[in-house]
Amino acid sequence: MADVRPLPGIRYAPETDLAAVVTPPYDVISPEAQARYYTRDPHNIIRLELGRDEPGDDGLNNRYTRAALTFAEWRLSGVLRQDKPGLYLYEQRFSVPGVGGARKRRGLFARVRLVPWEEGVILPHERTLSKPKDDRLKLTRATSATLSPIMALYDDPSGELTALLGKAARRKPEVAFTDEAGEEHRLWPLRDEALIARVEDFFRDRQLYIADGHHRYETALAYREELRETRRDLAPNDAANFTLMALSALEDPGLVVLPTHRIVRGVAPERLSVFRDDLAAYFEASPLGEPGGLATLDVAETLATLTAASEDGQRVAFVMVTADGAFLLRQTAAGEAAMDALDSARAGEHIGDSAAWRRLDVTSLHELILARGLGVSERMVRAGEGIAYTRDASAAIEAVRAGVDGAQLAFLLNPTPPTAIRDVARAGDRMPQKSTYFYPKLITGLVINPLW
Repeated sequence: MADVRPLPGIRYAPETDLAAVVTPPYDVISPEAQARYYTRDPHNIIRLELGRDEPGDDGLNNRYTRAALTFAEWRLSGVLRQDKPGLYLYEQRFSVPGVGGARKRRGLFARVRLVPWEEGVILPHERTLSKPKDDRLKLTRATSATLSPIMALYDDPSGELTALLGKAARRKPEVAFTDEAGEEHRLWPLRDEALIARVEDFFRDRQLYIADGHHRYETALAYREELRETRRDLAPNDAANFTLMALSALEDPGLVVLPTHRIVRGVAPERLSVFRDDLAAYFEASPLGEPGGLATLDVAETLATLTAASEDGQRVAFVMVTADGAFLLRQTAAGEAAMDALDSARAGEHIGDSAAWRRLDVTSLHELILARGLGVSERMVRAGEGIAYTRDASAAIEAVRAGVDGAQLAFLLNPTPPTAIRDVARAGDRMPQKSTYFYPKLITGLVINPLW
């Protein structure tokens, strides 16, 4: 079902020090990192991907128009060069923070035909916000290019494509470098017509599941519709009908999803005082650590306990951190029944009703604890009220211990399994905000997709 094609990628000239010019995707670049990338190299991709706002910017001179001008200058001067059409095998070698161990994840850079969500070919698992889409649409209009790839997943249970790409990776990569985080990036252009035909044929029977880049995908759809209206007619194989994706197999052992922990604040004291009693209706709580409380809590041991509890019978489990200490919460049969009985017509608060959605740890947390127990509704979560997020479990514990910014509770979660992402997407549901964090992020600057 997915239409996957080669692309005439635009890449930095071979003599370029790629470690000096690439960046992570725009949505994880802090202002400090942006400034660092600006000073690292005059040709750093930050000038296209996330340019700076300048005093006096207006409709004719702004970070989007500067990106367009810079992009054109770099192509004319040979800083960037356009390849012959092909696919690109991409490999990242890395270790997981706090876990260690060498890992590698492979992806395939390709053009993928844009299809509306409702057609069921390319499926999302989370909702989007208007502000990031407006930003990316302005940049796409200015540059007529996809600067950073969307990460998407596919099923390959027999290992058919995995084996095919593995053969291609036996030769020396054309590109190999290590970035500032110590992660190694390798790239193999694939231009063999027989290989490309096999790849295209493989995906004709596949659905794709967006892992990272929902905003960029909806931006690509919006850009295509604008061109359709402007031109009155858009040829089926026009480049604007496609977007750049990095496609990875769900079965890839290097596919890592990290958890994002929750910090709760702003709950009324009277509600917090009865919260423990409400909690007992759905979860059994087991104290963790020593009686001394948070100061002596071993984060690694706590998360290991959490993982073991979740794997035992696949029960929903997470850790609750309070001012008194930490507790392992395991959902009871009553909690499972409460999830099964959820009313799917709760005036827009509900975001799913499939079995796959109900089985998620993060769903039980949001529905039974945040919404019912603490009054933090899904609407409030989407608006950023009463909740903060961190991938650092130690930081979450310390925030509660010290009452940072009024932190009252923290909830440490297991990572969401990649197969659960697929199952929720297939069911047409959406996960709660920040349910997944794929690690590492795809690098920006290796391959650019022209839309002309």
